[in-house]
Amino acid sequence: MVRSVPRRPLIGKTPEMLEIQRLISAVAHNRSTVLITGESGTGKELVAREIHAIGDRTRGPFVAVNCGSVSKTLLESELFGHVKGAFTGALYDTLGFFRAADGGTIFLDEVVEMEGDLQSKLLRVLQEREVRPVGSSETFPVDVRVVAATNRDVDRAVKEGLLREDLYYRVNVVTVKLPPLRQRKADIPRLVEHFVEKYAFEYGVSAKKLHPATTYLFLQYPWPGNVRELENVIERAYALDAGDVILPEHLPSTMTEAEAGIEQRPESSPVPTLAEAERQAIIQALAAANGNKSKAAHYLRIHRNRLTRMMDRYDI
Repeated sequence: MVRSVPRRPLIGKTPEMLEIQRLISAVAHNRSTVLITGESGTGKELVAREIHAIGDRTRGPFVAVNCGSVSKTLLESELFGHVKGAFTGALYDTLGFFRAADGGTIFLDEVVEMEGDLQSKLLRVLQEREVRPVGSSETFPVDVRVVAATNRDVDRAVKEGLLREDLYYRVNVVTVKLPPLRQRKADIPRLVEHFVEKYAFEYGVSAKKLHPATTYLFLQYPWPGNVRELENVIERAYALDAGDVILPEHLPSTMTEAEAGIEQRPESSPVPTLAEAERQAIIQALAAANGNKSKAAHYLRIHRNRLTRMMDRYDI
């Protein structure tokens, strides 16, 4: 019997992620164009898929296109299709991604990387809701929900002429801004739990646990690659058959060597400083409580408000 992993909602209980989930629920059942912004690895396609999955178009196709990885000529053909003989190598008619996504959702990742004249053609498609294949004089109506994304600063991209202002206002009906993982570290235990279960399933083994020292490193590390990097680190531990417990030595050297802003004690001192010990205790309590401040405060035997002040003091 073939097993399948059920679709899971967007993971996160920090205020930022709860607001994103609220936005997703609000826009999922209409056809508004959505612009998702955020650093690479923050989960922009995951948000686009969630919008599609819980909306009225869930029975239709979801088509994802990376606009930054395809040449200008090829991208136009892939988006809008072409007719036979339109250019060298066009041996037959093609539908293009927009017509393939008819009745569903098309996700245009890295939309800012499109050339200016192609952005103009995309704008016309969004306004007229019809496409003209390359080399054709005929247009075809399309009923497609458009979700666009970029890892650039869109206001700056408009000022620098990288993104047409009229296209920006057309795709920016609703904006979902994804925070980097370093700004929502309270979600790390939940993400770890998800990826540990995911790769235990994929590798057909028991779920691994994180050693407390590993958890501490996870909460200290700035995660420049965001959620994608965290997932890769967990998968790496399974690929290397790291045993039942993921230890610091099972992590990439970039993590174990990173200072990550940790206060360094004098080399002559055999014990951590009081501030370092206090900070580590807070992080371990939050990890044990899966980011729940009230529960972490209970573990530390302090009031929740005091914990909040201490977290601010230690930049946790």
